[in-house]
Amino acid sequence: KWVHLHQFLPETDNTSLLIDHIDYKAPLGFIGQLVAGRFISKTLDRLFSFRHTRTQNDLGRYHPYAQQPPLKIVITGASGMIGTALATFLSCAGNQVQALVRRPPKLESSEIYWDPYRGELDKGSIESVDVVIHLAGENIGAGRWTSKRKEEIRRSRVEGTHFLSETLASLKHPPKVFLVSSAIGFYGNRGDEVLTEESPVGQGFLSETCKAWEEAVEPARKAGIRVVNVRTGIVLSSLGGALAKMLTPFLMGAGGRLGSGNQWMSWISLEDLLGIFHYLIHTDRVSGPVNATAPWPVTNAAFTKTLGRVLGRPTIL
Repeated sequence: KWVHLHQFLPETDNTSLLIDHIDYKAPLGFIGQLVAGRFISKTLDRLFSFRHTRTQNDLGRYHPYAQQPPLKIVITGASGMIGTALATFLSCAGNQVQALVRRPPKLESSEIYWDPYRGELDKGSIESVDVVIHLAGENIGAGRWTSKRKEEIRRSRVEGTHFLSETLASLKHPPKVFLVSSAIGFYGNRGDEVLTEESPVGQGFLSETCKAWEEAVEPARKAGIRVVNVRTGIVLSSLGGALAKMLTPFLMGAGGRLGSGNQWMSWISLEDLLGIFHYLIHTDRVSGPVNATAPWPVTNAAFTKTLGRVLGRPTIL
């Protein structure tokens, strides 16, 4: 048996209570309750504690801008882990969110077709939008970095960004803000050096790609659009990305530090990254590069130890 009552009850003129009432019975009656009852209860407590905390945090992020009118927002890469969560988060704030897609748009959807390699995008479909968020690019963790793969990674970011930037610059009514995904790979491998947005570019494939990626926004910046390059760290979510790939071996007890374990990992939770994008949309004084990471990075050894402790698994390999 499983009955879930999800209630929103008014508390004051400006606040409400969120109540989840679960009425359940385990299978096999008394035996099922004896064997699994405590596990079910602990799992439900953890599940709804997380849901309520996330709901409260999201509402806290919306609140400072609650009196502002809804925005028209266009997102590329909306089918990825970050894009899917961001589109949902911004829609729940009351904004009108549309996705730029490279496949035929779904029927009765608000999707907009584009092909950056062929230079195809209907300008009228993005005329007078308020915000454009550009997340699209080849997944860097989807395969080995052959020469061909590296060129695809670079081309998808640089050419796509430049085409979109030029298109926005040519509009009669361009967006107020253009948020473009970048990465902390911009800085390269710098050991224990403390890095800020003012630090120079590093060396190697990732650094060179990020530099060209960020320079590709120049047409939009010259047209007077506020441009922000969001240099994202390692985004932690069980929905995808690095953490999702780590979970299986760690849960099997095969997790462990990589090499010396002294490598620094500048991480950020998916929820905090959504909050950063929301803040950047509404904060006119911010432009240029922004490091989207948690305040304190950790070493790979510290991260490994923490993940093992959270999952209740050894990390000795």
